[in-house]
Amino acid sequence: MNERTERDQLTARIEDLKEKSERWHKTVSSSFLNEEETAAVSAVFPASDRVIYDGGYPEARKKKVIFRYDPEDDFSDIVCLKAEIDQRFRKIGHRDILGALMHLQIERSSFGDFWIDDDTIYLYTSEDMADFLIDNLIRINQLSVSFERTDDHPSQVFKTRTFQAVIASERLDAVVAGIAHCSRSEAKAMIRQGLVMVNHVVLEEPDELCNNNVTISLRGIGRFEFAGVLRKTKSGRLTAEFRQYM
Repeated sequence: MNERTERDQLTARIEDLKEKSERWHKTVSSSFLNEEETAAVSAVFPASDRVIYDGGYPEARKKKVIFRYDPEDDFSDIVCLKAEIDQRFRKIGHRDILGALMHLQIERSSFGDFWIDDDTIYLYTSEDMADFLIDNLIRINQLSVSFERTDDHPSQVFKTRTFQAVIASERLDAVVAGIAHCSRSEAKAMIRQGLVMVNHVVLEEPDELCNNNVTISLRGIGRFEFAGVLRKTKSGRLTAEFRQYM
């Protein structure tokens, strides 16, 4: 199944939710969408007083689309779970948590963002999944854990490093070449292969211009934010600043 077909099927499912909200006169929500899915859906169903994108906190990477029948309805079925952990003898990371979740044979769309902050795991999920995860997510890579609900909705802090790169222009193929330390022709090949996303949408044309603060994702390399051009070099090239998500 190609990406366009998958995108069309996703849009059809979300359209069905919208129709159910209108038919049932009630607020309904989707499962958690990843960033690419959110970008595709929001292009068809832009945020409004009746269409809300919520992941539990403003900067969430995975979000649900919520169709409000009543614009005053503040409904959300997103729950935050937390678990205090002792990592003195066994360290765990993001991959360990994901592996434990997948071992429960649940869909990725049934949970949102999760991370470790000091010695606490935070995990966003749906109300209808919360009790299941509390009862069954009790070990992560041989480390015993005990999740509980929390009324707080903490935000994940994404670590970044700032760096500079010399680019030929603000065309995206030139920007990708600067980030990936490759030639313009190699950057164009990456774009044509669908390996480059801008604001979570696959880039199709290499000659598009790059705007400040856009997110550029290079498959297999990382996620970057284009902060802007700092100065022009004597040779006419540009020194640009980027932030890389760690």
